[in-house]
Amino acid sequence: MRVRGRLSGGRRARVGAALGALLTGVVVPTVALTPGVAVAAAVGTPVCQIRDDRLRELSGMVATDDGYVVVNDGADDEARRRIFFLDQRCAVVRAVSYPSRPRDTEDLAVGRDGTVWVADIGDNDRSRTTVGVWRLAPGAERPVLHRMTYPDRPHDAEALLLDADGQPMVITKGGSGTVFLYRPTAALRPGATTPLALAGQVTLPTTTTSNPFSFLGRGVVTGAATAPDGRRVVLRTYADAFEYDVPDGDVVRALTSGTPRSTPLPDEPQGESITYSRDGGSLLTVSESADQPPGTRPTILRYPATAETAPTTGPTGSTGPVAPTHVRPIAEDGIGPGGRTWLLVAGAGTLLALLGLAGALRWRHTARR
Repeated sequence: MRVRGRLSGGRRARVGAALGALLTGVVVPTVALTPGVAVAAAVGTPVCQIRDDRLRELSGMVATDDGYVVVNDGADDEARRRIFFLDQRCAVVRAVSYPSRPRDTEDLAVGRDGTVWVADIGDNDRSRTTVGVWRLAPGAERPVLHRMTYPDRPHDAEALLLDADGQPMVITKGGSGTVFLYRPTAALRPGATTPLALAGQVTLPTTTTSNPFSFLGRGVVTGAATAPDGRRVVLRTYADAFEYDVPDGDVVRALTSGTPRSTPLPDEPQGESITYSRDGGSLLTVSESADQPPGTRPTILRYPATAETAPTTGPTGSTGPVAPTHVRPIAEDGIGPGGRTWLLVAGAGTLLALLGLAGALRWRHTARR
């Protein structure tokens, strides 16, 4: 999101909200107190570089037979509020406008029939009464908006998946390594607002992968994707990709009871997008470039996808639906009972490190004012 004068709510929240919450005691201690050591991981292989100046705040990407589809997040510039189709060399070949202004587009998904779904689900301030998905049917000139509402409270979210029936599923961003899954209670209809139901929760594995936001970047989900054959899904953070097998088509069951395999995505500038290649053999990512040095262009990177049923270790989520009353005590970027006590025992060195990180992030995002 472009910064004009005072730092905008979207940019401020996306980069600093988790840190601000941490400094006021709003992060689960198991995440906050285990910063770890950066893992030695191979960087992605460059595929192509996006040179269109409109594409600096990329938040969603899907691969197609002809190339890629990408969207920016809640862009201030009207010219950036499009669904952009790229060829295999990352050149823009088509840009589809919205019939009305989207609020905060954060992710993309593509159905088996070629329908593109745009997740208008970002809510940095957690103040939206509805969120939505835009549906762009094959050959359509404009997408159609479908509104949805949460059953409990507003959530910030940046990831979208499609279930076996092609219905969208929202994954909240989190902040402490725990995220929540919401899906519609009925078929989506234009002009109507469909209630969402809480389907489950997922606890991400703990890693030590190096990324610009340290341990904070390892605890938030910024994108998701489904393999072309539907047998795998992936969640990404600013640091890693976690793949889950979906052998029976039940995405919720896979995420809440499966054991993921991890692929480090080390030191991506601000990675919020992920997709599978069309053959399912690779994971493709791209980062924002808005806060990078002048002349930096977004580059699509390729990582090998993991094989199905490969062994790994790591936490999983709760199976089956989770009642909202059981979710509230472990708020997505908050804490459970007694969680703030970690501040009382945290060493001075830890606090100084956090303050240093806060200063670095603040400088990074005020330098463009």
